[in-house]
Amino acid sequence: MSTSAGSLGRRQFLAASAGAALAATALPGCAASVDDGSGDGGAKSGSTTITVMSTEDDKKVLQAAGKGMGLKVNFVVLDATKLNAMLAAKNPPDLVRGLGATDTAYFAARGLMTDLDPYFAKSSLLKVADLDPVNDVWRFDGKKQGAGPRYGMAKDYSQDQMFWYRTDMLEAAKLDMPSETEPLSYDEWLDMGKQLTKRRLGKVKVYGMNASGLGTFTQLMGMTVSAGGNLFAEDLASVDFSSPEAQKALKWYLEYARADIGPNVANPNPDGWDWPTYQAGRMAMAEDGYWFGGAIGADPKASKVSRFAPAPQLGSNRVSPCFGATGFWIPKAAKNKDGAWKFFEEYFGGKPAQERAVGGWGIPSLKSLRPKMPQSTAFQKQAFKVQEQEQEHFSVLTFTPYAQLSALDGVINKVLPKAIKGKTSAGQVADELNKLMNEQIAKGKELVG
Repeated sequence: MSTSAGSLGRRQFLAASAGAALAATALPGCAASVDDGSGDGGAKSGSTTITVMSTEDDKKVLQAAGKGMGLKVNFVVLDATKLNAMLAAKNPPDLVRGLGATDTAYFAARGLMTDLDPYFAKSSLLKVADLDPVNDVWRFDGKKQGAGPRYGMAKDYSQDQMFWYRTDMLEAAKLDMPSETEPLSYDEWLDMGKQLTKRRLGKVKVYGMNASGLGTFTQLMGMTVSAGGNLFAEDLASVDFSSPEAQKALKWYLEYARADIGPNVANPNPDGWDWPTYQAGRMAMAEDGYWFGGAIGADPKASKVSRFAPAPQLGSNRVSPCFGATGFWIPKAAKNKDGAWKFFEEYFGGKPAQERAVGGWGIPSLKSLRPKMPQSTAFQKQAFKVQEQEQEHFSVLTFTPYAQLSALDGVINKVLPKAIKGKTSAGQVADELNKLMNEQIAKGKELVG
């Protein structure tokens, strides 16, 4: 994740991409034209101008990168309604930012993405043999991810259920430091979070932990797999929160949220994301992957007391998932695919990629750039060591092509808050989640065919 420590970073992007994903469910029924905000209605093939849709904090970086390549970047802020309308009107941006792990199957199944295999075959900078395996989330064969044409590429990635902790706060609570090699159980981690939480006049002054750094659905998804199950059916056409493994995950999350020891869907972090809270010493542990070290490393005080730990496990099936693999894709109806590829190739394989690698904002998606990951300070060396060891347990959990992550998180945001504040059982929560999510998934399957 390449961004500045002072911006909203990944949190801002997730909010934007979530909205775009939800609105995209209406694509087949939307045919309105739209002004893309670039002033020229989109670049023509062969033009030195490309239109890129991404988050606001990417604007200066992308435009500067384009200038270095001899390209003018017309920047469009990632927005739900606008992306929806532009895709439906066949006047999309030339490049769109997205989450490979959860977006690829959805957009590829609807025929909206350009097959990039012919471009990779001719590239001098991006060799398929040099691509980190995480890039396979950007492939889809019509039924599953990981095979078939390559539709995009990650600019960097993390194993998103690993967590950071502040040694000063654990020492003050007289708690042992987590192992660098053996993961905590979720119950052990929850107990630590309870002991690290501080309250004043009944209100939380210091969060003990945050257990949903990249959203609640993916959190529950990873926990269920660790317990030995799956939320999605084998055909990816339904979810089941009623299985013993999913019930174990739901019960854990309900206990975490009801204990009020960290941000949750019923009581979000007012700071918007973890960094300001963690930096100020108001959060002891943050479930954010390696990318979060980019913010920590830029703050000498925070980096002095920060360490990295393996992903906690709910069961004996050890997994350490990636839920993002953030990158870019080229819409099938893009007007300037050659210009988009020129930018794509240099951004992912040239100087911009090398600069991102040394910043610590994510694991490079090219194997040849991994040696450039920062290892100068004690903080960086510890994080790199833990990350390298965790790589053995790397996993990407298959996501349905029939619904977007935002839509499923939207159901959770509707159902869970009232359950957290009341006495609703995990079984009752599961029934409601299954009903509402499976209705959405069924509609999506009808549209895909």
